[in-house]
Amino acid sequence: MAKKDTPKTKLFVLDTNVIMHDPTSLFRFEEHDIFLPINTLEELDASKKGMSEVARNVRQASRLLDSIVSGSDVDMNLGIPLDAASAGLANGRLFVQTEAIMSELPAALPTAKADNQIIAVVIHLKHKFPGRAVILVSKDINMRIKARALGLDAQDYFNDKVLEDTDLLYTGIRELPDDFWETHGKGLESWKQDIHTLYRVEGPLCAEFQVNEYIYQEGPKPLHAIVKEQKGRQVVLETLKDYGHTKNAVWGITARNREQNFALNLLMNPEIDFITLLGQAGTGKTLLTLAAGLTQVLETKKYSEIIMTRVTVPVGEDIGFLPGTEEEKMTPWMGALEDNLDVLNGTAGADNGQYGGDWGRAATHDLIRSRIKVKSLNFMRGRTFINKFLIIDEAQNLTPKQMKTLITRAGPGTKVICLGNIAQIDTPYLTEGSSGLTYVVDRFKGWEHSGHITLQRGERSRLADHAAEVL
Repeated sequence: MAKKDTPKTKLFVLDTNVIMHDPTSLFRFEEHDIFLPINTLEELDASKKGMSEVARNVRQASRLLDSIVSGSDVDMNLGIPLDAASAGLANGRLFVQTEAIMSELPAALPTAKADNQIIAVVIHLKHKFPGRAVILVSKDINMRIKARALGLDAQDYFNDKVLEDTDLLYTGIRELPDDFWETHGKGLESWKQDIHTLYRVEGPLCAEFQVNEYIYQEGPKPLHAIVKEQKGRQVVLETLKDYGHTKNAVWGITARNREQNFALNLLMNPEIDFITLLGQAGTGKTLLTLAAGLTQVLETKKYSEIIMTRVTVPVGEDIGFLPGTEEEKMTPWMGALEDNLDVLNGTAGADNGQYGGDWGRAATHDLIRSRIKVKSLNFMRGRTFINKFLIIDEAQNLTPKQMKTLITRAGPGTKVICLGNIAQIDTPYLTEGSSGLTYVVDRFKGWEHSGHITLQRGERSRLADHAAEVL
Protein backbone atom coordinates (compact mmCIF):
# COMPACT_ATOMS: atom_id res chain seq x y z
CA MET A 1 0.00 0.00 0.00
CA ALA A 2 1.03 3.61 -0.55
CA LYS A 3 2.03 6.11 2.09
CA LYS A 4 4.04 3.67 4.21
CA ASP A 5 6.53 6.43 4.84
CA THR A 6 3.87 8.90 6.07
CA PRO A 7 2.22 7.18 9.04
CA LYS A 8 0.67 10.47 10.21
CA THR A 9 -2.37 9.75 8.06
CA LYS A 10 -4.72 7.17 9.50
CA LEU A 11 -6.32 4.18 7.81
CA PHE A 12 -10.07 3.98 8.45
CA VAL A 13 -11.85 0.65 7.91
CA LEU A 14 -15.54 1.35 7.19
CA ASP A 15 -18.35 -0.86 8.45
CA THR A 16 -21.38 -1.27 6.17
CA ASN A 17 -23.76 0.72 8.40
CA VAL A 18 -21.61 3.87 8.02
CA ILE A 19 -22.10 3.85 4.22
CA MET A 20 -25.80 2.94 4.63
CA HIS A 21 -26.22 5.89 6.99
CA ASP A 22 -24.28 8.42 4.87
CA PRO A 23 -23.39 7.43 1.27
CA THR A 24 -20.98 10.40 1.03
CA SER A 25 -18.98 9.16 4.07
CA LEU A 26 -16.23 8.09 1.62
CA PHE A 27 -15.40 11.80 1.18
CA ARG A 28 -15.53 12.76 4.87
CA PHE A 29 -12.11 11.60 6.06
CA GLU A 30 -10.03 14.48 4.63
CA GLU A 31 -6.36 13.47 4.16
CA HIS A 32 -6.77 9.99 5.67
CA ASP A 33 -7.10 6.73 3.76
CA ILE A 34 -10.17 4.47 3.65
CA PHE A 35 -10.24 0.67 3.46
CA LEU A 36 -13.38 -1.22 2.36
CA PRO A 37 -13.46 -4.91 3.33
CA ILE A 38 -15.06 -7.26 0.81
CA ASN A 39 -17.74 -8.05 3.42
CA THR A 40 -18.83 -4.42 3.45
CA LEU A 41 -19.39 -4.63 -0.32
CA GLU A 42 -21.28 -7.94 0.10
CA GLU A 43 -23.60 -6.45 2.73
CA LEU A 44 -24.20 -3.38 0.53
CA ASP A 45 -25.12 -5.69 -2.35
CA ALA A 46 -27.60 -7.56 -0.14
CA SER A 47 -29.35 -4.32 0.90
CA LYS A 48 -29.71 -2.54 -2.45
CA LYS A 49 -33.24 -3.73 -3.32
CA GLY A 50 -36.37 -1.96 -2.10
CA MET A 51 -37.77 1.54 -1.65
CA SER A 52 -36.56 2.20 1.88
CA GLU A 53 -34.22 5.08 2.74
CA VAL A 54 -31.44 2.55 3.49
CA ALA A 55 -31.82 0.90 0.04
CA ARG A 56 -31.69 4.31 -1.64
CA ASN A 57 -28.55 5.21 0.30
CA VAL A 58 -26.93 1.90 -0.68
CA ARG A 59 -27.68 2.49 -4.36
CA GLN A 60 -26.23 6.00 -4.13
CA ALA A 61 -23.09 4.63 -2.43
CA SER A 62 -22.73 1.94 -5.13
CA ARG A 63 -22.95 4.56 -7.89
CA LEU A 64 -20.37 6.66 -6.04
CA LEU A 65 -17.99 3.69 -5.70
CA ASP A 66 -18.47 2.84 -9.37
CA SER A 67 -17.56 6.38 -10.47
CA ILE A 68 -14.46 6.38 -8.21
CA VAL A 69 -13.21 2.96 -9.38
CA SER A 70 -14.04 3.33 -13.08
CA GLY A 71 -12.74 6.91 -13.20
CA SER A 72 -9.23 5.91 -12.12
CA ASP A 73 -6.55 3.91 -13.92
CA VAL A 74 -4.47 3.45 -10.74
CA ASP A 75 -3.87 -0.11 -9.52
CA MET A 76 -6.40 -0.85 -6.75
CA ASN A 77 -3.64 -2.30 -4.55
CA LEU A 78 -1.94 1.11 -4.49
CA GLY A 79 -5.16 2.91 -3.48
CA ILE A 80 -7.39 5.06 -5.67
CA PRO A 81 -6.95 8.84 -5.05
CA LEU A 82 -10.18 10.46 -3.88
CA ASP A 83 -9.14 14.03 -4.70
CA ALA A 84 -10.75 14.26 -8.16
CA ALA A 85 -13.93 12.29 -7.33
CA SER A 86 -14.62 14.32 -4.18
CA ALA A 87 -13.88 17.69 -5.87
CA GLY A 88 -11.12 18.38 -3.35
CA LEU A 89 -13.13 17.41 -0.23
CA ALA A 90 -10.87 14.41 0.48
CA ASN A 91 -7.27 13.87 -0.59
CA GLY A 92 -6.69 10.43 0.88
CA ARG A 93 -6.88 7.11 -0.97
CA LEU A 94 -9.53 4.40 -1.21
CA PHE A 95 -8.38 0.80 -0.76
CA VAL A 96 -10.64 -2.15 -1.50
CA GLN A 97 -9.83 -5.62 -0.16
CA THR A 98 -8.27 -7.51 -3.10
CA GLU A 99 -6.92 -10.59 -1.29
CA ALA A 100 -8.27 -13.28 1.00
CA ILE A 101 -7.47 -12.36 4.60
CA MET A 102 -7.12 -15.20 7.07
CA SER A 103 -6.55 -13.52 10.40
CA GLU A 104 -6.55 -15.27 13.75
CA LEU A 105 -9.77 -14.52 15.62
CA PRO A 106 -10.44 -15.70 19.20
CA ALA A 107 -12.04 -19.16 19.16
CA ALA A 108 -15.27 -17.83 20.72
CA LEU A 109 -16.00 -15.59 17.70
CA PRO A 110 -17.81 -17.35 14.82
CA THR A 111 -15.91 -16.62 11.60
CA ALA A 112 -19.05 -16.87 9.43
CA LYS A 113 -20.45 -13.65 10.91
CA ALA A 114 -19.86 -10.60 8.70
CA ASP A 115 -19.01 -8.30 11.65
CA ASN A 116 -16.28 -10.69 12.82
CA GLN A 117 -14.79 -10.94 9.33
CA ILE A 118 -14.53 -7.15 9.21
CA ILE A 119 -12.81 -7.23 12.63
CA ALA A 120 -10.43 -9.86 11.20
CA VAL A 121 -9.55 -7.42 8.39
CA VAL A 122 -8.75 -4.72 10.98
CA ILE A 123 -6.48 -7.18 12.88
CA HIS A 124 -4.72 -8.08 9.60
CA LEU A 125 -4.16 -4.42 8.66
CA LYS A 126 -2.85 -3.64 12.14
CA HIS A 127 -0.21 -6.38 11.76
CA LYS A 128 0.58 -5.31 8.20
CA PHE A 129 1.13 -1.63 9.13
CA PRO A 130 2.49 -1.65 12.68
CA GLY A 131 3.48 2.04 12.62
CA ARG A 132 0.13 3.32 11.40
CA ALA A 133 -3.19 4.05 13.16
CA VAL A 134 -5.78 1.57 11.85
CA ILE A 135 -9.27 2.49 13.06
CA LEU A 136 -12.60 0.71 12.62
CA VAL A 137 -15.50 3.12 12.01
CA SER A 138 -18.93 1.70 12.83
CA LYS A 139 -22.38 2.91 13.93
CA ASP A 140 -22.87 -0.47 15.67
CA ILE A 141 -22.09 -0.04 19.38
CA ASN A 142 -21.64 -3.79 20.03
CA MET A 143 -19.17 -4.11 17.18
CA ARG A 144 -17.13 -1.21 18.57
CA ILE A 145 -17.11 -2.86 22.02
CA LYS A 146 -15.95 -6.18 20.48
CA ALA A 147 -13.17 -4.43 18.57
CA ARG A 148 -11.95 -2.60 21.67
CA ALA A 149 -12.04 -5.85 23.67
CA LEU A 150 -9.62 -7.28 21.06
CA GLY A 151 -7.28 -4.29 21.49
CA LEU A 152 -8.33 -2.49 18.28
CA ASP A 153 -9.14 1.19 17.79
CA ALA A 154 -12.84 1.74 17.04
CA GLN A 155 -14.98 4.84 16.85
CA ASP A 156 -18.44 6.07 15.87
CA TYR A 157 -18.98 7.98 12.63
CA PHE A 158 -19.09 11.57 13.88
CA ASN A 159 -19.27 13.55 10.64
CA ASP A 160 -23.07 13.60 10.58
CA LYS A 161 -23.25 15.16 14.04
CA VAL A 162 -24.26 18.82 13.90
CA LEU A 163 -23.39 19.34 17.56
CA GLU A 164 -21.45 17.27 20.06
CA ASP A 165 -23.48 18.69 22.94
CA THR A 166 -27.17 19.37 22.29
CA ASP A 167 -27.21 21.77 25.27
CA LEU A 168 -25.44 24.16 22.89
CA LEU A 169 -28.30 23.97 20.36
CA TYR A 170 -29.77 27.35 19.43
CA THR A 171 -32.95 27.97 21.47
CA GLY A 172 -34.24 31.04 19.59
CA ILE A 173 -34.69 32.88 22.92
CA ARG A 174 -32.25 35.11 24.82
CA GLU A 175 -32.67 36.84 28.18
CA LEU A 176 -31.21 40.34 28.32
CA PRO A 177 -28.91 41.17 31.25
CA ASP A 178 -30.25 43.62 33.89
CA ASP A 179 -27.82 46.36 32.77
CA PHE A 180 -28.63 45.98 29.04
CA TRP A 181 -30.23 49.43 28.61
CA GLU A 182 -27.46 51.16 30.62
CA THR A 183 -24.74 49.64 28.39
CA HIS A 184 -26.67 49.67 25.10
CA GLY A 185 -29.06 52.65 25.51
CA LYS A 186 -26.72 55.32 24.15
CA GLY A 187 -28.10 56.70 20.86
CA LEU A 188 -31.31 54.67 21.26
CA GLU A 189 -33.94 55.35 18.57
CA SER A 190 -37.57 54.26 18.75
CA TRP A 191 -40.60 54.60 16.46
CA LYS A 192 -44.07 53.09 15.95
CA GLN A 193 -45.08 50.86 13.06
CA ASP A 194 -48.68 49.54 13.04
CA ILE A 195 -49.21 48.07 16.53
CA HIS A 196 -45.49 47.48 17.15
CA THR A 197 -42.81 49.69 18.68
CA LEU A 198 -39.33 49.39 17.15
CA TYR A 199 -36.01 50.20 18.85
CA ARG A 200 -32.62 50.67 17.22
CA VAL A 201 -29.97 49.64 19.75
CA GLU A 202 -26.18 49.52 19.48
CA GLY A 203 -23.62 47.76 21.69
CA PRO A 204 -21.27 44.77 22.08
CA LEU A 205 -24.00 42.22 22.93
CA CYS A 206 -25.90 43.03 19.71
CA ALA A 207 -23.18 41.31 17.64
CA GLU A 208 -24.28 37.96 19.16
CA PHE A 209 -27.97 38.35 18.27
CA GLN A 210 -29.51 36.37 15.39
CA VAL A 211 -32.22 37.67 13.06
CA ASN A 212 -35.67 36.49 14.32
CA GLU A 213 -34.25 35.62 17.75
CA TYR A 214 -36.62 36.48 20.61
CA ILE A 215 -35.22 38.56 23.44
CA TYR A 216 -36.91 39.29 26.74
CA GLN A 217 -36.36 41.10 30.00
CA GLU A 218 -38.63 40.65 33.00
CA GLY A 219 -39.01 43.08 35.89
CA PRO A 220 -40.94 46.29 36.54
CA LYS A 221 -40.72 47.24 32.82
CA PRO A 222 -40.84 43.89 30.99
CA LEU A 223 -39.83 43.72 27.33
CA HIS A 224 -40.62 40.92 24.87
CA ALA A 225 -39.25 41.60 21.38
CA ILE A 226 -37.90 40.01 18.21
CA VAL A 227 -34.66 40.92 16.43
CA LYS A 228 -35.81 42.28 13.05
CA GLU A 229 -32.42 43.39 11.70
CA GLN A 230 -28.85 42.77 12.74
CA LYS A 231 -25.80 44.54 11.32
CA GLY A 232 -22.61 44.18 13.32
CA ARG A 233 -23.11 45.90 16.69
CA GLN A 234 -26.47 47.40 15.72
CA VAL A 235 -29.89 45.72 15.90
CA VAL A 236 -33.53 46.69 15.38
CA LEU A 237 -35.90 45.18 17.96
CA GLU A 238 -39.68 44.94 17.42
CA THR A 239 -42.19 44.45 20.22
CA LEU A 240 -44.59 41.50 19.97
CA LYS A 241 -48.31 40.98 19.78
CA ASP A 242 -49.57 39.58 23.10
CA TYR A 243 -51.26 36.28 22.28
CA GLY A 244 -51.68 35.64 26.01
CA HIS A 245 -54.64 38.08 25.98
CA THR A 246 -58.06 36.66 25.10
CA LYS A 247 -58.73 39.43 22.52
CA ASN A 248 -55.82 38.04 20.45
CA ALA A 249 -56.83 34.36 20.87
CA VAL A 250 -55.92 32.13 17.92
CA TRP A 251 -58.83 29.73 17.22
CA GLY A 252 -59.82 30.13 20.86
CA ILE A 253 -56.26 29.33 22.08
CA THR A 254 -54.21 31.82 24.12
CA ALA A 255 -50.52 31.55 24.99
CA ARG A 256 -50.04 30.21 28.51
CA ASN A 257 -46.39 31.20 28.88
CA ARG A 258 -43.67 33.36 27.35
CA GLU A 259 -42.37 30.73 24.90
CA GLN A 260 -45.87 29.92 23.64
CA ASN A 261 -46.38 33.64 22.95
CA PHE A 262 -43.11 33.71 20.99
CA ALA A 263 -44.19 30.60 19.05
CA LEU A 264 -47.59 32.10 18.11
CA ASN A 265 -45.89 35.30 16.94
CA LEU A 266 -43.80 33.15 14.58
CA LEU A 267 -46.71 30.98 13.42
CA MET A 268 -48.93 33.99 12.65
CA ASN A 269 -46.18 35.99 10.90
CA PRO A 270 -46.70 35.85 7.09
CA GLU A 271 -43.03 36.75 6.49
CA ILE A 272 -41.78 33.55 8.16
CA ASP A 273 -41.68 30.56 5.78
CA PHE A 274 -39.92 27.97 7.95
CA ILE A 275 -40.45 27.32 11.67
CA THR A 276 -38.98 24.74 14.03
CA LEU A 277 -40.58 24.12 17.43
CA LEU A 278 -38.73 21.92 19.91
CA GLY A 279 -40.03 20.88 23.29
CA GLN A 280 -40.83 17.93 25.48
CA ALA A 281 -44.25 16.27 25.62
CA GLY A 282 -47.06 18.61 26.58
CA THR A 283 -45.45 21.95 25.74
CA GLY A 284 -48.18 22.70 23.18
CA LYS A 285 -46.24 22.34 19.90
CA THR A 286 -49.00 20.59 17.91
CA LEU A 287 -51.90 22.49 19.50
CA LEU A 288 -50.44 25.95 18.80
CA THR A 289 -49.44 24.97 15.25
CA LEU A 290 -52.89 23.56 14.40
CA ALA A 291 -54.66 26.58 15.92
CA ALA A 292 -52.51 28.94 13.83
CA GLY A 293 -53.01 26.75 10.74
CA LEU A 294 -56.81 26.61 11.08
CA THR A 295 -57.02 30.39 11.59
CA GLN A 296 -54.95 31.06 8.47
CA VAL A 297 -56.75 28.43 6.35
CA LEU A 298 -60.41 28.94 7.38
CA GLU A 299 -60.51 32.55 8.58
CA THR A 300 -57.87 34.66 6.81
CA LYS A 301 -57.65 32.20 3.85
CA LYS A 302 -53.89 32.76 3.56
CA TYR A 303 -53.29 29.04 2.88
CA SER A 304 -55.52 26.62 0.97
CA GLU A 305 -55.19 23.66 3.36
CA ILE A 306 -53.16 22.07 6.16
CA ILE A 307 -50.99 19.07 5.25
CA MET A 308 -49.73 16.98 8.14
CA THR A 309 -47.13 14.23 7.95
CA ARG A 310 -44.90 12.30 10.32
CA VAL A 311 -42.36 9.50 10.35
CA THR A 312 -44.02 6.13 10.93
CA VAL A 313 -41.53 4.66 13.41
CA PRO A 314 -43.38 2.50 15.94
CA VAL A 315 -42.42 2.79 19.64
CA GLY A 316 -43.46 -0.82 20.34
CA GLU A 317 -43.83 -3.80 18.00
CA ASP A 318 -45.11 -2.99 14.51
CA ILE A 319 -48.84 -3.77 14.15
CA GLY A 320 -48.39 -5.06 10.59
CA PHE A 321 -50.44 -4.50 7.44
CA LEU A 322 -53.06 -1.74 7.54
CA PRO A 323 -55.92 -1.77 5.00
CA GLY A 324 -57.40 1.28 3.30
CA THR A 325 -56.28 4.45 1.52
CA GLU A 326 -53.10 6.40 2.29
CA GLU A 327 -55.07 8.63 4.68
CA GLU A 328 -56.68 5.64 6.44
CA LYS A 329 -53.32 3.86 6.79
CA MET A 330 -51.90 7.00 8.45
CA THR A 331 -54.81 7.29 10.93
CA PRO A 332 -53.19 5.23 13.75
CA TRP A 333 -50.14 7.51 13.57
CA MET A 334 -52.27 10.63 13.75
CA GLY A 335 -53.78 10.23 17.21
CA ALA A 336 -52.07 13.50 18.19
CA LEU A 337 -53.95 15.32 15.41
CA GLU A 338 -57.35 14.00 16.52
CA ASP A 339 -56.62 14.77 20.21
CA ASN A 340 -55.72 18.36 19.39
CA LEU A 341 -58.69 18.80 17.05
CA ASP A 342 -60.99 17.73 19.91
CA VAL A 343 -59.47 20.49 22.07
CA LEU A 344 -59.68 23.10 19.30
CA ASN A 345 -63.22 22.17 18.28
CA GLY A 346 -64.43 22.23 21.88
CA THR A 347 -62.66 25.52 22.53
CA ALA A 348 -63.98 27.20 19.39
CA GLY A 349 -67.53 26.09 20.17
CA ALA A 350 -67.39 27.08 23.85
CA ASP A 351 -65.69 30.45 23.37
CA ASN A 352 -67.35 31.78 20.28
CA GLY A 353 -70.84 30.49 21.04
CA GLN A 354 -71.71 30.36 17.36
CA TYR A 355 -72.21 26.62 16.93
CA GLY A 356 -75.31 24.84 18.13
CA GLY A 357 -74.45 22.17 20.72
CA ASP A 358 -73.20 18.69 19.87
CA TRP A 359 -74.55 18.70 16.31
CA GLY A 360 -72.87 22.02 15.58
CA ARG A 361 -69.60 20.78 17.02
CA ALA A 362 -69.74 17.60 14.91
CA ALA A 363 -70.42 19.65 11.75
CA THR A 364 -67.53 22.00 12.63
CA HIS A 365 -65.24 19.02 13.21
CA ASP A 366 -66.12 17.63 9.76
CA LEU A 367 -65.49 21.02 8.14
CA ILE A 368 -62.13 21.38 9.88
CA ARG A 369 -61.14 17.80 9.07
CA SER A 370 -61.93 18.35 5.38
CA ARG A 371 -59.25 21.06 5.24
CA ILE A 372 -56.56 18.88 6.85
CA LYS A 373 -54.83 16.27 4.69
CA VAL A 374 -52.73 13.53 6.25
CA LYS A 375 -49.89 12.39 3.99
CA SER A 376 -47.27 9.64 4.25
CA LEU A 377 -43.60 10.56 3.94
CA ASN A 378 -43.10 7.69 1.49
CA PHE A 379 -44.85 9.53 -1.35
CA MET A 380 -43.32 12.98 -0.91
CA ARG A 381 -40.52 12.73 -3.46
CA GLY A 382 -41.20 14.81 -6.57
CA ARG A 383 -44.21 16.68 -5.14
CA THR A 384 -44.59 20.45 -4.88
CA PHE A 385 -46.91 22.02 -2.31
CA ILE A 386 -48.23 25.43 -3.33
CA ASN A 387 -49.93 27.72 -0.81
CA LYS A 388 -50.09 25.01 1.87
CA PHE A 389 -49.54 24.98 5.65
CA LEU A 390 -47.21 21.94 5.94
CA ILE A 391 -46.70 20.41 9.39
CA ILE A 392 -43.96 17.80 9.88
CA ASP A 393 -44.64 16.12 13.23
CA GLU A 394 -42.11 13.99 15.16
CA ALA A 395 -39.38 15.52 12.98
CA GLN A 396 -36.62 14.30 15.35
CA ASN A 397 -36.92 10.86 13.70
CA LEU A 398 -35.89 12.21 10.29
CA THR A 399 -32.33 12.08 8.96
CA PRO A 400 -30.84 15.32 7.55
CA LYS A 401 -31.29 13.88 4.03
CA GLN A 402 -34.99 13.10 4.58
CA MET A 403 -35.45 16.57 6.07
CA LYS A 404 -33.95 18.14 2.95
CA THR A 405 -36.28 16.03 0.75
CA LEU A 406 -39.32 17.28 2.69
CA ILE A 407 -38.46 20.97 3.02
CA THR A 408 -37.59 21.26 -0.68
CA ARG A 409 -41.21 20.23 -1.48
CA ALA A 410 -42.32 23.76 -0.51
CA GLY A 411 -43.56 25.82 -3.42
CA PRO A 412 -44.64 29.50 -3.50
CA GLY A 413 -46.76 30.63 -0.53
CA THR A 414 -46.13 27.49 1.55
CA LYS A 415 -45.18 27.60 5.24
CA VAL A 416 -43.30 24.61 6.72
CA ILE A 417 -43.39 23.86 10.44
CA CYS A 418 -41.21 21.12 11.99
CA LEU A 419 -42.23 19.85 15.43
CA GLY A 420 -40.30 17.46 17.62
CA ASN A 421 -38.55 16.50 20.82
CA ILE A 422 -34.93 15.43 20.32
CA ALA A 423 -35.05 13.48 23.59
CA GLN A 424 -37.50 10.99 21.98
CA ILE A 425 -35.69 9.56 18.93
CA ASP A 426 -36.95 6.14 17.77
CA THR A 427 -34.97 5.80 14.50
CA PRO A 428 -31.98 3.40 14.70
CA TYR A 429 -28.49 5.01 14.46
CA LEU A 430 -29.95 8.51 14.86
CA THR A 431 -28.83 10.52 17.91
CA GLU A 432 -29.70 13.94 19.33
CA GLY A 433 -26.62 15.37 17.63
CA SER A 434 -27.25 13.85 14.19
CA SER A 435 -31.06 14.18 13.97
CA GLY A 436 -32.44 16.05 10.96
CA LEU A 437 -34.30 18.36 13.35
CA THR A 438 -31.07 19.42 15.09
CA TYR A 439 -29.53 19.85 11.63
CA VAL A 440 -32.17 22.28 10.33
CA VAL A 441 -32.32 24.27 13.58
CA ASP A 442 -28.58 24.85 13.30
CA ARG A 443 -28.52 25.56 9.54
CA PHE A 444 -31.54 27.89 9.39
CA LYS A 445 -30.72 30.13 12.37
CA GLY A 446 -30.26 33.75 11.36
CA TRP A 447 -32.18 33.49 8.06
CA GLU A 448 -34.70 36.33 7.85
CA HIS A 449 -37.61 34.07 6.80
CA SER A 450 -37.17 31.35 9.44
CA GLY A 451 -37.64 31.13 13.18
CA HIS A 452 -37.05 28.68 16.01
CA ILE A 453 -38.39 28.35 19.55
CA THR A 454 -37.53 25.77 22.20
CA LEU A 455 -40.63 25.45 24.38
CA GLN A 456 -39.68 24.88 28.02
CA ARG A 457 -42.79 24.59 30.16
CA GLY A 458 -45.21 21.70 29.89
CA GLU A 459 -48.88 22.78 29.92
CA ARG A 460 -50.50 19.35 29.56
CA SER A 461 -51.17 18.41 33.20
CA ARG A 462 -49.40 18.25 36.54
CA LEU A 463 -49.10 14.46 36.08
CA ALA A 464 -47.42 14.77 32.66
CA ASP A 465 -45.06 17.51 33.90
CA HIS A 466 -44.03 15.45 36.93
CA ALA A 467 -43.55 12.30 34.80
CA ALA A 468 -41.33 14.18 32.32
CA GLU A 469 -39.24 15.40 35.26
CA VAL A 470 -38.79 12.22 37.32
CA LEU A 471 -39.05 9.32 34.88
